[in-house]
Amino acid sequence: MYMRKKELSDVVDIIFSYYRQNGRSFPWRETNNPYHILVSEYMLQQTQTDRVVPKYYMFLKKFPTVQKLAGADRRDVLALWSGLGYNRRAIALHNAAKIVVDTHNGLIPKEKEILLTLPGIGEYTAGAVMIFAYDMDAVVVETNIRTVVFHHCIPEDQDVDDTVVKQFVEPMMRDAGRKRTGPRVFYSALMDYGSYLKQSGVAMNTRSKQYTKQKKFAGSVRQARGELLRLCLEHTNGLSSKNLSGVQSEKVTEALAGLVSDGIVEKRNNRYYLIE
Repeated sequence: MYMRKKELSDVVDIIFSYYRQNGRSFPWRETNNPYHILVSEYMLQQTQTDRVVPKYYMFLKKFPTVQKLAGADRRDVLALWSGLGYNRRAIALHNAAKIVVDTHNGLIPKEKEILLTLPGIGEYTAGAVMIFAYDMDAVVVETNIRTVVFHHCIPEDQDVDDTVVKQFVEPMMRDAGRKRTGPRVFYSALMDYGSYLKQSGVAMNTRSKQYTKQKKFAGSVRQARGELLRLCLEHTNGLSSKNLSGVQSEKVTEALAGLVSDGIVEKRNNRYYLIE
């Protein structure tokens, strides 16, 4: 099943040949500011890049430093995040900023073990911060990376675990390093090439053991949660049943329960309030 080093080196050459001609430009690729990278990685979780770019600019204009974010009101953070979805990420980023300021002297950690202690950060995001903020070696997997590995390295296997994918990614990263390319550039190239493959019709992520089909947004509980949160931001004196006419009735109960469970809103005297 496993490719020889020479074959993996050929795949790396293909990746960089594509990247030299077609590499994408994103604002977070134009900086090595660890705080800016941290913001981008939270935003990019489960959200497409074209939706992230304008919010990224707006967020950093409002909260240009981790200290500014840590000292901000939760209401302001959520209001600016509105439209990106998965608002728990905004709260997690806000809380992470507070921890960074209070515990780490305002410096974004570079150690994986410490990054993993921050709210909202898992294996991928921890590795991505190490890679893109500090150009450190880390082995990470996401949808575009899986596409490249499945297409070139294991084109027939099914139900492939990410631990197997990493066994191809790591030697490719080492090969890129021998060719004098750091992890930051290697992963940018790898993800861009994977995105190109997907746009070209190479749809292989259903073969991943970690694959889950994302439910439609329209008519979903996620959509109702977003609408309810927007209403909570608008109604500082609390949200009552008469304010819910514009939200899909069959999703309201579940969406409200989720917002309460996540610690985003609280119920007091039959009204819902944003937890500040």
